[in-house]
Amino acid sequence: MNIAEIAKRAGVSSAAVSRYFNNGYISEEKKERIRRVVEETGYRPSVQAQTLRTKKTKLVGVIVPKIASASIGRVVEGILSILNANGYQMLLAVTQNDPKKELEYLDTFRDKQVDGVVLVATVLTAEHKKTLKNMSVPTVVVGQQLSGCCCVYHDDYHASYDLSSMMLEKGRKKLGYIGAVFQDKAVGEQRYKGFRDAVRDKGAEELAENYVIAAFTVSSGYEKAGELLEKCKDLDGIVCATDTMAAGAVKYLRERGVKVPEQIMVAGQGDSDLANVMDPPLPTVHYSYEKSGEMAAQMLMEILHRGGTDLMEIKLGYYLTGR
Repeated sequence: MNIAEIAKRAGVSSAAVSRYFNNGYISEEKKERIRRVVEETGYRPSVQAQTLRTKKTKLVGVIVPKIASASIGRVVEGILSILNANGYQMLLAVTQNDPKKELEYLDTFRDKQVDGVVLVATVLTAEHKKTLKNMSVPTVVVGQQLSGCCCVYHDDYHASYDLSSMMLEKGRKKLGYIGAVFQDKAVGEQRYKGFRDAVRDKGAEELAENYVIAAFTVSSGYEKAGELLEKCKDLDGIVCATDTMAAGAVKYLRERGVKVPEQIMVAGQGDSDLANVMDPPLPTVHYSYEKSGEMAAQMLMEILHRGGTDLMEIKLGYYLTGR
C-alpha cells in the first residue's frame, strides 16, 4: 500500500493524498474520502520517508523545569492544543530545575532532532543566552522576557504591585514577602520589585526589607514563613510569589494558632486549584498560563509555516482573585 494506491481507491490525485498527510489544503469532501480509505486499510505513511522528503520531523521539543507544577502543566496543555491542531508531536524534556540540563537539551534539539523548540524558562544564564542565539531551529521562550528572542511572558511586576497594594488598602500595616531567587527575573526579581515599590509608594518603605527567599514548594513556604516571622515581628500580612509558598505559610501559621486571615492575611500568585480549595480561598493573581503556551506554540507554527524571521515579544495581562 502506498500513496498512489490510496489515491486510486479514494478517487483523488496523489497530490491530494500527500496534502492530506501533510496538513495541506484539501476540500472536506476529498478529505473524507481519503480518511475512509486510510481507516479501512490501516495505512500509515512512513515517517522516515516524510522526513527525507520534506526535511521536517513534525516534532517540537518542549523543555520544562519540572512536571509537578500546576502552572507548568497549564502551559504544556496550551502548547499541546496548538501542536495537535497542526499535526505536530511533542518531545517533552524535564530538567528538574537543573540549568545544565536545559543547556544539554537545547544542544540536543539544536542538532535538527526537532523542527522547533519551546523553552519554559526560569533562570537564564549568559550560557543560555549564547546557546539560544546560536540555535539552528526556531525557538520560543515562555515565562521570561528575553531581548533578541521570540518570547511570551507575564506582567509579573504590576501583578505583584497590585496584589501588595490591595493588602495595604485592606488595612494591613506590616507586610512581609516570601519570594523566589532573583536569578529568576520574572517570578523572583519582578514580583519582588512589585512588592517593594507598592509598599514604598504607600509610604512604608521600611517594609521592603521584610522578605525571605523560598523554593517553589509548600514545604519551603512553611519553613520560610517561620524564618520571616522570626525576622519581622508583628506581621499582619504576607505576600508570596506563588500559591504553593502561600499554602505552606498558611499551614505554618495555623499550626501555631494564628488565625488566617483575621490576624495575618496571606496572598499567593498563580490562581491554582490549591489556592481556590483553601478555606477561605487565598487572594491570588490569575496569570494566563495556558494562553501563554498556546501563543508560544502558535508563534512557532507561524515561523515554521511562513518562514517568518521577525522577533516577537508578547506580554500577557493578569487579574486579582479572591479579593
